[in-house]
Amino acid sequence: MLSDIEISQQNQPEPILNIAQKVGLSENDVELYGKYKAKISFEKLKELSKAPLNGKLILVTAITPTPAGEGKSTISIGLADALQRSRKNVMLALREPSLGPCFGLKGGATGGGYAQIVPMEEINLHFTGDIHAITAANNLLAAMIDNHIKQGNELNINPQSICWRRCLDLNDRALRDVEIAMGGTADGMPRRDGFDISVASEIMAILCLAEDITDLKRRLANIVIGKTYDGRYVTAKEIKAVGAMAALLKDAIRPNIVQTLEKTPALVHGGPFANIAHGCNSIVATKTALRLADYVVTEAGFGADLGAEKFFDIKCQIGNLKPDAVVVVATIRALKMHGGVEKDKLGEENLEALRKGFANLRVHLENVAKFGVPAIVAVNRFVTDSVSELNLLQELCSEISVSAIVTNCWELGGKGALALAFEVVRAADEPENFGPLYDANLPLKEKICRIAKEIYRAGEITFSEKALAKLAEYENNGYAKLPVCIAKTQNSISDDPKLKGAPHGFNFTVNDVRLSAGAGFVVALAGNILTMPGLPKHPAAEQIDVDEDGKISGLF
Repeated sequence: MLSDIEISQQNQPEPILNIAQKVGLSENDVELYGKYKAKISFEKLKELSKAPLNGKLILVTAITPTPAGEGKSTISIGLADALQRSRKNVMLALREPSLGPCFGLKGGATGGGYAQIVPMEEINLHFTGDIHAITAANNLLAAMIDNHIKQGNELNINPQSICWRRCLDLNDRALRDVEIAMGGTADGMPRRDGFDISVASEIMAILCLAEDITDLKRRLANIVIGKTYDGRYVTAKEIKAVGAMAALLKDAIRPNIVQTLEKTPALVHGGPFANIAHGCNSIVATKTALRLADYVVTEAGFGADLGAEKFFDIKCQIGNLKPDAVVVVATIRALKMHGGVEKDKLGEENLEALRKGFANLRVHLENVAKFGVPAIVAVNRFVTDSVSELNLLQELCSEISVSAIVTNCWELGGKGALALAFEVVRAADEPENFGPLYDANLPLKEKICRIAKEIYRAGEITFSEKALAKLAEYENNGYAKLPVCIAKTQNSISDDPKLKGAPHGFNFTVNDVRLSAGAGFVVALAGNILTMPGLPKHPAAEQIDVDEDGKISGLF
């Protein structure tokens, strides 16, 4: 059996100009980055910004992840290919992979089997340099803050109040908490600092939520970096960093166009994680796709409790977007794991465990229903799935009035999702009744509690004294109406990664909060979540190599 990277390398992609022409983009509308990837020009983006959003927006989300695998990106890509096979004008709008998981636990992140986006290696590694630009802009601001203090501290910044952290797009636990400027007076003022992974940085969120360069600069200017000695917030605008940061990001804000193995156009742009960030691709890319295509397939990271909630309550509210249908991806294997089966036993038929694990899928479907969007279950079929198990899962979904469509995109590409595409088109034509989970006027604490109780099914919600004090401070400084972005484990609906299935009534703990004033939300850190991941004992990087001809192996 061929690996994902071998399947990708055997495919002959079309010149990207041919792909762009499928959605009405001319040679003058794109800037080439080699033969098979390009960025849309500023001129075309400005022109498109005046057009209506006529496309149907389809969100792909999933059950709670397990080591058994779910295949959300594979289904997203396969669904888009199936819509193209059905003669629909369709585009994908996906996130860019981070180097953290590529070299860490997961390997590549461009789909799998015969449902992939290409060029696979380039997308997974440096791509067009967007994440590098985000890292540079983030760290430029950090350097200018410390330089300002070193050069006389005209703004009277309290170094101990600085909340702007440095970032790096790799997993490196040793950088979570550091001491800087330890070389003496010439190096500046020593202080505590730390690194987040770049995809969790506020700059990444700003890039993904900005409408254009003007909005990008406005959001960059609003970044709060710390406080003065008398308690006044200091912004990036006062550090005079906005212009230079925007210059670093001027190309990064333009969406990248690539293709699937079946030559479906795909915009791949922005890459925030959903467990520690808001987990959605850029508003610019999504709206561009909605202006170019009749159907747009996008995804939100991890399970529906994380990515989908943030898609609905943050991205859609900020971008004034209205999704038309949701696809929730599930596998028999993962549901049996949620039902208590060990990984090495997942190949054995177990209807009782499947029935028990279905509770996890049911919670996610109930959550999606709270936003008023029709949902379909995509059953990502594995060869070990028995007919009895597949029939049972479809029956369980039918009992709660949800269609469950068996798909086989890994092996068959778009052909394996034709039935799903038909059902998605039907659902997207239903009357739209979309709305957020909470009102913007609710206090920040109440917004966090609303998500924890209604989406996670928590019982008691506990806030640390530090978190409560900071929430009160944010509200007193005019940030009360911001949405909240909860950072928690992706491995459970709860904040405890050990709780599988559908836990409820548990204690949910908010240990800290962070203000992302530029992005336009408040981050709540729950449980033992970390914003700089570490490498596993045997990272994926150990298996990655390149030969003398430049051919990469082991990426996935």
